[in-house]
Amino acid sequence: ALFKEFFLGSPQYIRQLLTTLKGQINNNTIIVGDFNTPLTAMDRSSRQKINKETQALNEALDQMNLIDIYRPFHPKATEYTFFSSAHGTFSKIDHILGYKSNLGNFKKIEIISSIFSDHDAIRLEVNKKKKTSKNTNTWRLNNMQLNNQWITEKNQTGN
Repeated sequence: ALFKEFFLGSPQYIRQLLTTLKGQINNNTIIVGDFNTPLTAMDRSSRQKINKETQALNEALDQMNLIDIYRPFHPKATEYTFFSSAHGTFSKIDHILGYKSNLGNFKKIEIISSIFSDHDAIRLEVNKKKKTSKNTNTWRLNNMQLNNQWITEKNQTGN
């Protein structure tokens, strides 16, 4: 499953959304999105410490065995996906999350500069597996999410 999300809310909102989706997240799930929050102090050019809400989000990710796939590949990198002209700072607020146990399934991950957006892109290269059956890798929207009242309300209000 591939979840692509733009998170207007806080780390608390992201944590609540992930908890709600927990039953639908499996070993093959990759969560991609503009989280609007750095997950570590390294994800900020200012090196400002992360707040308690982000710490709680990281604890929830850890409990779900999810990880920001970028960090294991680039543990000391200071690359960013967003520049705030208002604050004059860079941050990595766009993330690709996956299961820790699946890190071996990924070949590389990189941040790619973009002149068309205020965010840079993140590219994840997946190791090719030998196909044992005729499966397709087509992504489909899980229509059941459209019936989830909490998600519908949050998307309508933007909180």
